[in-house]
Amino acid sequence: MKALITGAGGTLGGAMLKLLAETGDEAVCWDRSKTSPFVYEEMKNFVEKVKPDVLFHFAIASESTGAENESWRINYDWPGELAWLTAQLNIKFVFTSTVMVFTDSATGPFTTNSVPDARSGYGFEKLRAEERVRSQNSRAYIMRLGWQIGDEFTGNNMIAHFEREQTAQGFVKGSSLWCPACSFTGDTVREIYRLINEMPPALYMIDSNNGYDFHRIASALSRSYNNRWKIELDDSFVYDQRMRDPNTRIPKLSDKLFF
Repeated sequence: MKALITGAGGTLGGAMLKLLAETGDEAVCWDRSKTSPFVYEEMKNFVEKVKPDVLFHFAIASESTGAENESWRINYDWPGELAWLTAQLNIKFVFTSTVMVFTDSATGPFTTNSVPDARSGYGFEKLRAEERVRSQNSRAYIMRLGWQIGDEFTGNNMIAHFEREQTAQGFVKGSSLWCPACSFTGDTVREIYRLINEMPPALYMIDSNNGYDFHRIASALSRSYNNRWKIELDDSFVYDQRMRDPNTRIPKLSDKLFF
């Protein structure tokens, strides 16, 4: 299999690159400095040149380049264009979305039948992108993901959050009344890989949390890093964000952490 990856320098894109190296698949990274995500003809020419079997779209508007309406154009316009392009070229398209399509006022655990309610911000951009991807490519895979537990101390993964909080204030707040959707990055990309090879195009929800609150998760992770972070109980945030999908088979947190 030959894969084209956007966001290859990010948490998920980097993990997918490692997985494809292990499986013996070929991977090509999308370099935004060479192929603009804003010019359709450039994108079309690049994809036709690469001739991938699958396009994994992990990229988000993470660092501003100063382009006008950049967040909307990257998070909404770009995946819509890629969905159309891959449909025309008969290429598998994988769009990664987020549990943040549900607001804090929604009640989880969520299923694929739950109605998203985001009306602003990143979650709204991803929700609208989901809708556009479906309209442009009926064979697209849409993967709703939770907070990723990576192994790097920088970026937007949970471990990096702990590191920033510990450095800034000497502790990490952990609510026992918040059950976050989350999974280890390596498990996430392996499940995405399995789904596109074994399951039909559809909406999937990938979440490893089988019943643990954030305080317990953070404490268990800290212990696994030799108590690197001080986790303090703070129940100011109340939310069940977990996702449930019988079609996914990702390892559970209880299989990965000592609680």
